[in-house]
Amino acid sequence: MPSAAASRGAGTTGYDRERRGPGAEESGSLTKRIPGMKPRFTAVASGAVVVFATLLFACAASDSAGTAPLSDSDKVSAAPAGQEELPMGTLGAYLAGRHAQYGRDYGAAAEFYGRALTGDPDDVELMNRTLLLEVSEGRIGEAVRIAPGIVAIQPESPIAALVLLLDDVKRGDFAAAEAKVAAMPQDGVHRFVGPLLLAWAKEGRGQPVPAIAALQPLAEIRGFQPLRDFHAALIADLAGRTQEAEENYLKVVNATPRVNWRSVEMLGNLYERTGRPEQARALYERFIKDNPDSEFAEPALARVAAGQVPPPRLTNAREGIAEGLFDLASVLNQGETSDLALLYGRLALDLRPDFPLAQLLVAEILEAQQRPADALTVLRTIDRASPFGWSARLRETADLDAIGKTDEAIDELKSMAADRPTRPQPLFELGDLLRTKSRFGEAVEAYDAAIARLPGGDVEPRQWTLLYSRAITLERSGQWGRAETDLKRALELQPEQPLVLNYLGYSWIDRGEHLDEALKMVERAVQLRPNDGYIVDSLGWAHYRLGDYGKAAEILERAVEMKPQDPTINDHLGDAYWQSGRQAEAKAQWQRALLFNPEAGEVKTIEAKLDRGLDKPTPAGPATARGGG
Repeated sequence: MPSAAASRGAGTTGYDRERRGPGAEESGSLTKRIPGMKPRFTAVASGAVVVFATLLFACAASDSAGTAPLSDSDKVSAAPAGQEELPMGTLGAYLAGRHAQYGRDYGAAAEFYGRALTGDPDDVELMNRTLLLEVSEGRIGEAVRIAPGIVAIQPESPIAALVLLLDDVKRGDFAAAEAKVAAMPQDGVHRFVGPLLLAWAKEGRGQPVPAIAALQPLAEIRGFQPLRDFHAALIADLAGRTQEAEENYLKVVNATPRVNWRSVEMLGNLYERTGRPEQARALYERFIKDNPDSEFAEPALARVAAGQVPPPRLTNAREGIAEGLFDLASVLNQGETSDLALLYGRLALDLRPDFPLAQLLVAEILEAQQRPADALTVLRTIDRASPFGWSARLRETADLDAIGKTDEAIDELKSMAADRPTRPQPLFELGDLLRTKSRFGEAVEAYDAAIARLPGGDVEPRQWTLLYSRAITLERSGQWGRAETDLKRALELQPEQPLVLNYLGYSWIDRGEHLDEALKMVERAVQLRPNDGYIVDSLGWAHYRLGDYGKAAEILERAVEMKPQDPTINDHLGDAYWQSGRQAEAKAQWQRALLFNPEAGEVKTIEAKLDRGLDKPTPAGPATARGGG
């Protein structure tokens, strides 16, 4: 599905309508962008996540303490590559590390903190900072070197203790790993981590029954029963306890009406390995029915048809622990705890480097941190032959565009469209990319070709964004007739979709057509999304176009409160103020708009208004409204 679309209307005003995407349900997280991938057990109570995150970072010292200014000898030099750096003292390295950390340049932060730690190796706060950053960058070897010093001073430090425990796992010493789990407290963060680690440590020692029993505390935490069932299935499967594994897999698969690929893949793999290919086929076909846009099940169905038997998806306890760390990262990958999710994702990949789900999750977190180059590096480690290779390629194109390699992204999307001539998704993504570059004619061609690949060339209700995205592009390229047709059709498919209501209603008002109906549509969009500043702005601007300047100013003030740094909304409010006789406030608002980097064409328009003010416009009215059918 297209991942971006405009959410506001501007008609003939010239204002940019493509300032944001279509909202969380269209662009969202990894499990939303990859159909069928959301594990049921990630739907955990947010309160548990907050507690988890708070306790996890309790080991890190507060940043509230003041710091001394840098002396000349301690100032950091940003010397170009190949040139000798200026001398840097320990304090300078520490402050440079903090600056890099605040700027989310975590690689540089880890490097600077490492230098500072060399100069002050007994500072536990510095050790903690450095260890957390080394783990977040995937430098687990460096973290292993630092962790013993932290644990010697702070035995309760969860990440340092976990790093050492996982080092035991990598060396195959599950007895030592189990001893470390047993030494952990049984409350706080360890309520989540402990049962998984203990279970898999016991499995690593060849004790599947005690291992499964060790998972039970997870079932007592609200929202974590599916996590317990899934890992009980994995352990039983690995131990050859087929019936027990199947029973637990089925609990996860049947926990929700719409199945997800991860549990389907594991259960289907079990069916194939135990001589039940028809049950596997039925399960894969159920997944396709629930997730018709996903390509994950296609290789599995081809394998069943060819009579091939796959290897087990899990071969040892080390891989099982990686699965558990990925699950915890999935739980944490929301809002303020995404940095913690990155730690667990990196640790999972250290145990199992060829783990596509964890690779995709880490890449997603890096993208959310505005680190597309680093995300691209991770995505390119995913095996193209895996079921996740196709999704990784699609994600790569967005990262290529983000780092300025747009032509390379376009070429890759065209190559993907040629590789799979029945798949519409690369062409949808190509249309989105071209549209964001204002290459509207090419974008329309891409959308047309994509829709032509749909069965019968017809868009289903779940695919409404395809029509919406093409409509925006058509309108921007001056083809309002076709755009209106697409918007009407999208509204037939999703009558309560606020983005379509907003765009079509606003466009009609701006064109002076269907005014009563259009205003109701925009008002309904605001009711559905009352906290969306862009849609509220559309309602305010609709009242402006209808000549109700006082009402427009009142509504636009609300929109500015929601999006205080949007230049277009501030500009709109200035216009409404001017027409309401509030000229001084209007000029102040236009000046604010100039502070927030409007586009070049908008800058000239705003500057002209500051010089000469505004004429009274001719509001849209019933005389023009009769032109619509």
